[in-house]
Amino acid sequence: MNLPSASDPVPDTTAATQTGAPEGAPTKNTAGDYSAMTYCVAVRNEAGLVFLSDSRTNAGVDQINTFRKMHVYEVPGERVLVLLTAGNLAISQSVASGLKVQMGTAGEKSLANAPNLFSAAKIVGEAVRKVHERDAAALKEFGIEFNVSLILGGQIKGEEPRLFNIYAAGNFIEATPETPYFQIGESKYGKPILDRVIGGQLSLDEVAKCCLISMDSTMKSNLSVGLPLDLLCYEKDSFEVKRRAQIDGKDPYFTSLRERWGEQLRKVFNELPDPGYWN
Repeated sequence: MNLPSASDPVPDTTAATQTGAPEGAPTKNTAGDYSAMTYCVAVRNEAGLVFLSDSRTNAGVDQINTFRKMHVYEVPGERVLVLLTAGNLAISQSVASGLKVQMGTAGEKSLANAPNLFSAAKIVGEAVRKVHERDAAALKEFGIEFNVSLILGGQIKGEEPRLFNIYAAGNFIEATPETPYFQIGESKYGKPILDRVIGGQLSLDEVAKCCLISMDSTMKSNLSVGLPLDLLCYEKDSFEVKRRAQIDGKDPYFTSLRERWGEQLRKVFNELPDPGYWN
């Protein structure tokens, strides 16, 4: 088997000055706690899987840094695994980096040789616990909670695509036909459109469109979630990443989608009758 390729997040030093940061904006303290709101969503359906993440991380009220929150582990023709991360950046990067090291170590139990997605989720959970054992006590001394949440999804040859939500304790749950999507980070603003649309026989493009509208709703209501975005659509039984895009502020499709969605919402609102309770 060929060595797996891993598209892990490389810190992007791009930074911008932010003035007038919202009240309660997250801060970075001396323990390197880059904790900020993020938003990631993943959906499983009959056609495959869709993953979407933002990449904004606040460090104080005067600086915004960009870090990738989507990690792709791929063995073409045999497995594709995607990991989305939210929470304390140092913790999530430690987990992702540890998984990458395992994959490159001969004889090590890793995402490269897990026999199924359930086993892969256990490996990620164990990686979270390992970082907790190493860092949780020290972080607590600085008043920092051990805060991390992850979504793991993909397909390993011999089974259907699967999707898991992994918690800070290393435990996890799996998506079902009744609950086909997971969100981590700032989830409340983008949830209504998912509940209304996701389900049935949607294509991957339709699911991706719904996720992008969900992201737009979140960005509209929370300034700490922002561009660029990472979007990946995995086609069932392809065992290869063929459809992946990075979306920035100049992206014509996302710009048009945001504008048209807002316009259509206002149009439908204006067409709805006023309450008649006082007539």
